Amino acid sequence: MISYLIFAGTIAGFYSLLSLGLVTAWGQGGLVNLGLVGFVGLGAYTSALLSGAGYPIWIDWVAAAAVSAAVGVALCFVVRNLRGDYLAIVTLGFAEILRLAEMNEKWLTRGSDGISGIVAPFKTQLGDNFAEFYLVLTWVLVGLVAFVLNWLLRSPFGRALRAVRDDEQVAAVAGKSVLRLKLQAFGIGAALSGLGGALYAHFTSYIAPDVFITQLTIYIFLAVTVGGYTRLAGAVIGSLALVALLEATRFVAALVPGLDAVQIATIREFAIAVTLIVVMQLRPDGAFRMTNERSGLGASRPASDACYGKKAVLDDAT
Repeated sequence: MISYLIFAGTIAGFYSLLSLGLVTAWGQGGLVNLGLVGFVGLGAYTSALLSGAGYPIWIDWVAAAAVSAAVGVALCFVVRNLRGDYLAIVTLGFAEILRLAEMNEKWLTRGSDGISGIVAPFKTQLGDNFAEFYLVLTWVLVGLVAFVLNWLLRSPFGRALRAVRDDEQVAAVAGKSVLRLKLQAFGIGAALSGLGGALYAHFTSYIAPDVFITQLTIYIFLAVTVGGYTRLAGAVIGSLALVALLEATRFVAALVPGLDAVQIATIREFAIAVTLIVVMQLRPDGAFRMTNERSGLGASRPASDACYGKKAVLDDAT
């Protein structure tokens, strides 16, 4: 039982990294990235391939984040004039392109067979204590990332980014580079997705294209929605709640008599969909409501805060 809880806690740490990246790009920058899972896979394969070539693991992780960030920035630049649903559709298609490339470029990724035997840090030396070590390592990284993002989003960069989300024209008039801010936000989100994918690859020691499916993106959006899509704390709390929900439905569905494995899996997905609908109806801002920020989900706030983002950019433009 302890081993199971450690595994679930580690997965929650991976989800937290992805959620923090989504909060930055979507909650703070207004960039809806439905291709999140594509960057997770890109980071995982980058790290796995470099590890197989003999590079140190820390270099693999840095490279995974850097490659994912570079590809994310390039994608954001190409679709720089798209917002909302159009951006979501394009990023979703891009993630599917990456998955198909991973599936078909067998000379590099081994196709559907995947890459196995990925080296994990200190696994041989730690033996049975490896899982505990990786749990702590993952959450230390989550803490560091959350600390840096909290500082960054409270800085003039964060205020300008929120103003771009609320009104691009006002931000541009104030002298801010709208395109640069979008590229930076999207790049940060992609980098954290790539880092999360790299951590997952070295934890499980196996990756394949079937691991990186759109369902993972839905999970992360659910986690961020539950926690509060503009709040860093909400990303972490929402990820923990998501893992708890996923594992709870596993046990509850198994208690229903006469169901086979496929039916149990279907009930779990149905429960997740219902949870998302209920959360969106009852608490659209999530567990952590926004402070002095406009809600993209229709939440109300005091009229005195209506121009918060615009005022912040104007103040910082001098």
